[in-house]
Amino acid sequence: MRKSLNVDKYLLLTLLAVAGLAYPSAPVGAQGYKAAGGLAVYLGVMPTGIIKGPSPHATERLMHGGSRNGPHEYHVVAAVFDAASGARVSDATVTAQVSGVGLAGPRKTLEPMQIAGTTTYGEYFSLPGRDTYTVKLTIQRPGATRSVVVDFKYEHQR
Repeated sequence: MRKSLNVDKYLLLTLLAVAGLAYPSAPVGAQGYKAAGGLAVYLGVMPTGIIKGPSPHATERLMHGGSRNGPHEYHVVAAVFDAASGARVSDATVTAQVSGVGLAGPRKTLEPMQIAGTTTYGEYFSLPGRDTYTVKLTIQRPGATRSVVVDFKYEHQR
C-alpha cells in the first residue's frame, strides 16, 4: 500500500506544480509536507489568477462560490493521507487559519474538491503583502475523538 502513497504523492505534486504551486513563494520546510497524528498532509498556495484563467471546466470557475478578484487573492489547497496505509483521506473536515506575523487571520472550512479523481481540500484567502504567514490546518475525521492540527510557514513574496 506504500506504493499507492508514492504514486498519489507524485500525482499530487505534479498537479500542484502544473497548477502553479511551484511558485517562488512556496511553503517553507519539506516543500509543504508535514506528518502529525497519523496523517501525512501536503499544502499548496497559488494565485487565483491561475484558476480564473481560461478553463474548459465551468466547475473550476465556480468552486468555493466563484474565484475572488484582486491581486492578493490566493487558493490554499491541502491533500491529506493516512500515514500508515497511504490511503487518501476524503471524508475529513479540514479548516485553515491563515495569519500574518502577529495577527490572527481568518479561519475557513476548506471545501472538498475532486482533482484527477482524488479528493483535496481548498478555499480562497487574501494575502495582502509580503509576510511570513502561518497556515494552521485542523483536520477532523469522522469518529475521531481529537482533531489533528498542523502548522505550516508560508513565505509570501508578492
